[in-house]
Amino acid sequence: MDSFELYNISEDYMELINPLTEEKIITLGKFLDLKKGSRIIDFGSGFAEMLVLWAETFGITGIGIDIRKHACERAERKIKERGLSESIEIVCGKGDEYSFEKGAFDYASCIGASFIWGGFGATIRGMRDAIHPNGKLVIGEPYWLKKPVPEEYIKNIKDVEIHSEYELIQIARGEGFDFEYMVRSSLDDWDGYEASNWYSLARWLENNPNHPEKKEVIDWLHEMQDEYLKYGREYCGFAVYILNPARYK
Repeated sequence: MDSFELYNISEDYMELINPLTEEKIITLGKFLDLKKGSRIIDFGSGFAEMLVLWAETFGITGIGIDIRKHACERAERKIKERGLSESIEIVCGKGDEYSFEKGAFDYASCIGASFIWGGFGATIRGMRDAIHPNGKLVIGEPYWLKKPVPEEYIKNIKDVEIHSEYELIQIARGEGFDFEYMVRSSLDDWDGYEASNWYSLARWLENNPNHPEKKEVIDWLHEMQDEYLKYGREYCGFAVYILNPARYK
C-alpha cells in the first residue's frame, strides 16, 4: 500500500487535514481582509475545506491544486454539494508544475504542504509570482517548540527541514516578506488532528479484517501514535503565517 492510500484512509473522518479549526480559518480570512471577488490559489488544497469556508463566508473565488486523485475527487464532490462549482476549481496535479498566470491572484496559500517545493523558503519563491504587487502569501508550517530535538525524531522526518519560528521569520525576511499575522495551533488542535487520524485507521481496520495489506495499516497507526506521543506533542508546533511583501521599507 503506497503512502497516498495510507493518507486517504487516515484522513477519512476529517475535512481540515492540518491541526486547525474552522474558527481559525475564518479568523485568517478576516485578517486577510477577504471579500467577494478575492482570488486565491491554494497549493496542496486537500479536500478544499479552507477554500470552501472562505467562499461561503467571504465570497472568494479560488483554485485548489492537489496531487492526490482521491483528495481532488472528494473536494469536487463537496464543492458541488455546497453549490460552489462556479467559485472554486480543483486541479489534480503537482503543485510545483502548475502553470499559473503571474500576478493573477490576491493571495497564494500553502498549508502544511511546503514539501511541494522542498521547504519554507522555496515555497515563498514558488508562490510569489502568483500574487500581484499588493498580494499576500499564506503559509502553514510546522516548527520546533524547543531545542535540542532528539536526532531519532529528526531522522524520521523525510519531507522537509523543520525550523524554529525565529528561523522561519528570518527566512521570510530574506525573501523580501514580513510576517503580518499568524494563527497558531493549540495542543488541543494537535490532539484532535492526530486522534482523527487514529480513529480513521481504527475504523478501516474494523471494516477490513481480512484485507491483505492490513498489517501495513496497523504499522502505520502504531508509527503515528508512537511518534506523536514520544516526540511530536513535546517538540513540534504548527502555525499559519500571513506574509506581506515588505512594501513599506
